[in-house]
Amino acid sequence: MKLSDKWFVAFSSNDNGDMVTIKGRDELAEFIQCGKLKERVEITWKYRPAVQDLPSEEEAELMETVENALRKVMEKDKLAIMTAVYTGGGEKVWVFYTRTVRVFGERLNEALSTFDLLPITIYTELDPEWEEYQDMYEMKAWAVDE
Repeated sequence: MKLSDKWFVAFSSNDNGDMVTIKGRDELAEFIQCGKLKERVEITWKYRPAVQDLPSEEEAELMETVENALRKVMEKDKLAIMTAVYTGGGEKVWVFYTRTVRVFGERLNEALSTFDLLPITIYTELDPEWEEYQDMYEMKAWAVDE
């Protein structure tokens, strides 16, 4: 299975009415169908909104560096795949589907070992049908051209 790096961007709002930018990954049907990535991991970074409900430029740059580190470590052998990134409402959320939460946790520590303590929380859930991804993917219909 080849992991695509094709993404789309759409906009929505959260329960509080805050605008949320959705970056969703495309072309993942083979990974959904293979049935090996059954656990969903959400890493949430809460931030104090700066301009237009987004993080400050400095914090956004650090978030991007963290995101790149996470993808590099998690996706090198397809242990986990980043499927979506939500930004807005004072938080950034990275969504992964993984084969095993235990090993994901070990890799998470590895990926973040060079950073100072980050303001993140981690949530995991069994999601063998990729329900969160399917819901997010419906937003592709409202994607904006990049």
